Amino acid sequence: MIELNEFKLSYGEKVVFNDISAQVSPNDRIGLVGVNGSGKSTFLRVLTGEAELDAGKIQKPDWATVGYLPQDGIQVRGKSLYKEVETAFEDVLSLQAKIDGATEKMYEMDPEDDAYYELIDTIGEWEQQLEDHEPERMKSRIERILTGLGFAMSDMDRDTGEFSGGWQMRIALAKLLLLNPSLLLLDEPTNHLDLYSQRWLEAYLRGYHGSLMVISHDRAFLNEVTNATWELKFGNLNIYKGNYSFYEKARAERLAVQRKAADNQKKEIARQKEFINRFRSNQKKASMVQSRLKQLDKVEIIQPEREEKKIYFRFPPPPVASHKVVKIENLHKAYGDLKVFDGLDLEITKGDRIAVVGVNGAGKSTLARILAGNEPYQDGEISYGINTVIGYFAQQQAEELDPNLTVLDEVERAAIDNPDASPRAALGALLFSGDEQNKSINVLSGGERNRVALAKMLMRPANCLILDEPTNHLDIRSKEVLQDAIREFDGTVILVSHDRDFLDPVVEKVLEVSPTGTRMLTCNVTEYIERLEKESEK
Repeated sequence: MIELNEFKLSYGEKVVFNDISAQVSPNDRIGLVGVNGSGKSTFLRVLTGEAELDAGKIQKPDWATVGYLPQDGIQVRGKSLYKEVETAFEDVLSLQAKIDGATEKMYEMDPEDDAYYELIDTIGEWEQQLEDHEPERMKSRIERILTGLGFAMSDMDRDTGEFSGGWQMRIALAKLLLLNPSLLLLDEPTNHLDLYSQRWLEAYLRGYHGSLMVISHDRAFLNEVTNATWELKFGNLNIYKGNYSFYEKARAERLAVQRKAADNQKKEIARQKEFINRFRSNQKKASMVQSRLKQLDKVEIIQPEREEKKIYFRFPPPPVASHKVVKIENLHKAYGDLKVFDGLDLEITKGDRIAVVGVNGAGKSTLARILAGNEPYQDGEISYGINTVIGYFAQQQAEELDPNLTVLDEVERAAIDNPDASPRAALGALLFSGDEQNKSINVLSGGERNRVALAKMLMRPANCLILDEPTNHLDIRSKEVLQDAIREFDGTVILVSHDRDFLDPVVEKVLEVSPTGTRMLTCNVTEYIERLEKESEK
């Protein structure tokens, strides 16, 4: 369907695409993967025509359409939610307007005129096109997609300007799904979705009539919606015929084969060199020595693929703490007329590993800020255990870094009063080495800012970690390192996240936060979702 021919792109000395060619076929479900900075988002923008190549071209038939959802940067206002999303059907709406206008015109025409019958034929063609679009189902389709993405029916008449950035991206996604392009390009679509909307989107994409290319750092999401994996690595494109789990296994096997072949080649070269050195002065073996020298000159050395650098860190050992970590009694929290918590009771004890889940807007981040002591509340009581020390990673913490400081300055500031902290070592483990530690905060990418925020957390030992969406902007391998660090941490962990693949191995409890209250369940997130589905069936 769409052919990509000899893509080449470099930024200075960095090669982004090194003569890449591939083909997107109808109904392909492609996961585009690679470490942060490998060029994934640029690749999608090239396909949409928003980014230019140094060389190469795209071939696609005239009928093929491309729809693109970027990571962020979308803002609409001035129309109601329903009317904004309805613009996805502009072609349908314009057809109906043309039919209505032509019908009015017919009343003014002479039925004996040839133009009268020509207009009837034209209206017939327009009506057939309109029927193909199924306009009678338009309203139900709009409402089904909007509610699936988490909007309430009461939101339909709200001005789109009232919605925050995450909801703006959902509006853009809804319009894109209604447009139904031949190739759907999604850049981190789950970043702004809660667990429930994410499950709905997975089901929708599995039945999507078209091709899909998605960038995501959510392994579970990729496994659900893709059947092929394209890996961008050091400017090259490696293609695997399976989902992310298949890719991981096949990639490991491929690298193992390369390394084994390289080892065998080294042994064979060493054996040949040993023979040459041994018989170099032997006249009887001179021809054999020369022959083997020529063979060695022709050998093409096998070079296994390089591996990208990987972050590595551990949280500092936690200070000794009591069994009680924090207790909330009869807490009331509201923003104006909006009640978030109305008599919340909650107790967290030493060693708890809790995932906080719920629909967007239910109060997950508000609860995290209250637990961390960063958010006021109207009524209730919060008591902490003896020597409870909280380490808090805010959802927007990466954006709250001081843009006027360097990376090192920002982390050193967090290490004040802790002589045992090692800012340079922590930054090095998080891939800020040498001059990169002197980079200004304001030039960092989202992923780099997240790593700086993590480094700040390592500067002060804590025994209760509260992490609000810590995996945003982290690639899959970096998330695995964070998982390992949490597993190794001998303290209490509270995680606000919608990434079930990240959460499942590290949590033992799920705290559900909803507009009707909270409940604590002893299970992981996948088990929690299964429980919800059974409750829904009942």
